[in-house]
Amino acid sequence: MEQEARPDPITEAALRSLKDIVVPQPVSWMPHTWGWLALGLILLAAILLWGMVLYRRWRRNAYRREALQILDEIEGDLRSQQTRDVASARLGELLKRTALAAWPRNTIAAVSGNEWVGFLSSHQGSEIGSALKSYLDDFEYRGSATLSADATDDLLLDARRWIERHHVSA
Repeated sequence: MEQEARPDPITEAALRSLKDIVVPQPVSWMPHTWGWLALGLILLAAILLWGMVLYRRWRRNAYRREALQILDEIEGDLRSQQTRDVASARLGELLKRTALAAWPRNTIAAVSGNEWVGFLSSHQGSEIGSALKSYLDDFEYRGSATLSADATDDLLLDARRWIERHHVSA
């Protein structure tokens, strides 16, 4: 057996006098200055304001969502031969009701004919589709017996586009 090496007495005394390392306290996640608190409150207020603006926009466009649901029902009726004439009349009524929901009654109620087509065009931001224009000029009053399947698709697409995209000034 080999002899174990013993340290000298001075080294032993030095080793016995060593203490454990002191670990500092963990750093807090809370900011120590008021500026961070102010920034957090401003950010929270901005998020709440943004949420309120989105909610108000969603509420303001409730009439569009309802009109699109009714348009889906009219679409099914336009595709059926038995309900085509009634659905054709309902489409014109839907466009007028949608406009009445967005603009004052005294502006919309008396508008008809070419003036109505011009009103729809001017508030879409671009010219309304030719299928919707010809529907409002002629087919609405003549009945839908002359509407082909392609013309019906174009008409529904133009009506949907106007309901979704018309611009109401504040």
